[in-house]
Amino acid sequence: MSPLVLGVGACLAGWIGLYALLCYTNGSCGYEWNCRLVTLFHGILAVCITAYIGYLDGLWPFTYPGTKNTPLQITAMVISLGYFIFDMAWCVYFRTEGLVMLAHHTMSILGIMLTLWLGESGIESCAVLFGSEITNPLLQTRWFLKHSGRYDSILGDVVDVLFVLLFVFMRIFVGGAMLYRELISPRPKFIIKCGGLAMYALSWVFMVDISRFTYRKYRRWMNRCRMAEVNGQDVKRK
Repeated sequence: MSPLVLGVGACLAGWIGLYALLCYTNGSCGYEWNCRLVTLFHGILAVCITAYIGYLDGLWPFTYPGTKNTPLQITAMVISLGYFIFDMAWCVYFRTEGLVMLAHHTMSILGIMLTLWLGESGIESCAVLFGSEITNPLLQTRWFLKHSGRYDSILGDVVDVLFVLLFVFMRIFVGGAMLYRELISPRPKFIIKCGGLAMYALSWVFMVDISRFTYRKYRRWMNRCRMAEVNGQDVKRK
């Protein structure tokens, strides 16, 4: 059996084991709470590893797309592939996510598998992992705040603002720049370029949802400010 298959299987077992441990020790919080703790842990781990790959260990993805995979790049992709398989199975079983998120997980799984099979373009895949997962801790923090009754607060507002700004900067602007460098480079294979286009298009689908959320959030902020102003005027009159 291929070492890559064994590695993915070991990582998948590790994520399942972590989830089972959390459910055993933290069962009162529910299955989704513990699954999101696993998601948060993966997000932090993936960002740390891929940041090291992009900034310190490997080649710069904007300059050298399509190069051969390094051992550390393979390790990062195997760890994340195991996680995405786990989370995809969990989401399908519990039916917690919509088609867009399931499409994201499916494309992530296929993209990582393709990169591992080809043995190249690992630097781009790690860069995409970094850009995708860097907003994950904020997204999970938002969910935890919501389900602990602390979302309607200054902290909730700060998390939302940081999430939107980071998503737009990393997934739209930086992602668009990297996609451009990928498309004009002669090294990456055509199927890798198609995968990059598909992931970037999916980012714009998420962006539409985020724009709607931002508009609703802005309306709530304005209503909250008006109510505070009216209450302040009533106090002064008394």
